[in-house]
Amino acid sequence: MGVVREGARTGAWITSCIVVLVGLYLIGTFVFGGAGWITAPFRGEAQERENTVGSGEFRQGTYEEFFDLCEAAQNAEATIQALSQERETASDARMSQIDQSITALRATRIESINDYNAKAAQEHRAPFRDEDLPYRLDADADNTTCAY
Repeated sequence: MGVVREGARTGAWITSCIVVLVGLYLIGTFVFGGAGWITAPFRGEAQERENTVGSGEFRQGTYEEFFDLCEAAQNAEATIQALSQERETASDARMSQIDQSITALRATRIESINDYNAKAAQEHRAPFRDEDLPYRLDADADNTTCAY
């Protein structure tokens, strides 16, 4: 009976030592950065969010970018209108130049509108669009309204 108790006592000590060593290993892993791979996805998302949404420069830049894109569409519309008026009294050679310019300006206007709409739909940019700006711009409309 003494031998069995001695074996059980030795087994308990060995098990206890193994549990303590595993515990120390896990504590060491977490304390000295071994757990970084566990929290890497969270830390990466938090860092990305801090670099974009949390950045004052990003917020200000995005706010101004919406105005710039809307203004670019309006500028193209105004230039198209001015060229259309000039076309009425232009020579044939100038009329050809005006037609080419109007075509290019229409493409530029549509590109600005598409950029605006794409950025307005982005979840991390949308909160920085001014309340007075429309949610979307309509490329088929004759005039773009940037502020209500």
